[in-house]
Amino acid sequence: MRIEGIPASAGYAEGPLFDLDRPPAAYRSKAGAAEEKAALKAAIGKALSRLTSLVENADGDAAGILEFHIAMLEDDALSGPAFVSIGSGEPADVAWRQALDGEIADYEASNQDYFRARAADLRDIRDQVLRALSEDSDLAASPGAILYGTDIAPTRFLETDWSSGGGIALKGGSSASHVAMLARSRGVPMVVGLGASADRPTGNALLDAEHGGIVFSPSPAELEAFRQSSSSFATRQGKAQAFLAQPAVTRTGTPVRVQVNIAYPSDVDGIDIETCDGVGLMRTEFLFGKSLPDEETQYHAYRKVLEWAGDKPVTIRTVDAGGDKPVPGFTVEETNPFLGLRGIRLSLARRDIFRVQIRALLRAAVHGNLKVMFPMIATAEEYSQAAALFAEEQAALAMGGAAHKLPPLGIMVEVPSVAIAPEAFANVAFFSIGSNDLTQYVMAAARDNAAVAPLNSVRHPAVLRLIASVAAFGREQGIPVSLCGDAGGDPAAIPALLEAGLRDLSVAPAQLAMAKAAIAGVSV
Repeated sequence: MRIEGIPASAGYAEGPLFDLDRPPAAYRSKAGAAEEKAALKAAIGKALSRLTSLVENADGDAAGILEFHIAMLEDDALSGPAFVSIGSGEPADVAWRQALDGEIADYEASNQDYFRARAADLRDIRDQVLRALSEDSDLAASPGAILYGTDIAPTRFLETDWSSGGGIALKGGSSASHVAMLARSRGVPMVVGLGASADRPTGNALLDAEHGGIVFSPSPAELEAFRQSSSSFATRQGKAQAFLAQPAVTRTGTPVRVQVNIAYPSDVDGIDIETCDGVGLMRTEFLFGKSLPDEETQYHAYRKVLEWAGDKPVTIRTVDAGGDKPVPGFTVEETNPFLGLRGIRLSLARRDIFRVQIRALLRAAVHGNLKVMFPMIATAEEYSQAAALFAEEQAALAMGGAAHKLPPLGIMVEVPSVAIAPEAFANVAFFSIGSNDLTQYVMAAARDNAAVAPLNSVRHPAVLRLIASVAAFGREQGIPVSLCGDAGGDPAAIPALLEAGLRDLSVAPAQLAMAKAAIAGVSV
């Protein structure tokens, strides 16, 4: 039986199914309330220890996810109701489940997208502690297994050993979820949107995450066809490695710049600068974790990446907080945060915080080829105000005798108003198309909602027409145009992006080779 889904991370996996939806082992009640409280406290400590161990080896997006989980578990407001219930006679597992289920229900009922999305994180936190309470040691998937279920928690992904293969097949999920981003960055095959199954399949399965589908209890003919497709994909991946160290060029000899997207300064430690044309997007919101980073912390983070890149450009995006990226003490609660005070809007509203980042960027610019871009720009006035703040802080640094340099200032093209009327921004240094947000805003389809995932496609004619118009305007005005969204690393989307006129793409480091190989196969 084959079920069709949506590819979230390309690849193939063959192996035994592991049921993500299986409940944890039964908890053994203790003698009294004091022992129950001690058991819950120990379980929370065990979960925190596991998370702390994971975060020490995590990078980029993974670290941000884990830090949120740690902060929640350390918050007494989350665990307090459970301890009160234990005092009323409930066993630790029931008390914890009831307390977390209540929080989860509140999050799911919220009219804010952010809180609804965070309900999955709370479920993950709930289940981690329940696992620790039940001492469920038989919960790990066997090497090479296909993890199958309704959804998968980020911690489950990070705890899994993917060195022997394996993959992820979800009945729900989203190709824009945290786990999907982690899967793409690590090359783990993943399919989402498979839908509910009438029964609970067992045994071996075949996961086709290139086209999107899974086969349960495959026949010999299905197995043979799958292995041929898998072998072909592996061959293409192998051949793609030959392109990694070479400049990207189309079949007809047109050069294309391929840069990388990073989230943390440590992300560059595993990247050979010779394999890319620089950094097309360095996210900075992950520096804004549990507390606001000071100027020195930011300066050293930016300097590290600039020195690694040498004379190649590093494009750093000012903090894109808000939407699905809240920052304590900075972002605000809103009815619809994706259409609210986020990105440059929030930075301009909180200029005290923005000026700290600006000073760090100006000082770091002397250490390399820095470019700075503003996110969520919708009007020319927003760009002018942000640029004016850079000028003010530059004058202050000059007066104080601090080494600094004013970098080129550009904008993200992710709000339709900019893509439709780019002529209002003829004075910017460069454009960088954020295909993720631009697509979801054009198509009115949330990028983290599996139910509307088929609508959320950068290859829709409306989205491509806007990309082409921005690229054409950039050529006419001599303004560089790049694309830094997920589409830039998608071999299926690359031909359409090049046909739209783009000649500069920025991709996840793990996608460099396949992106260059895809470019080599396009005649433009």
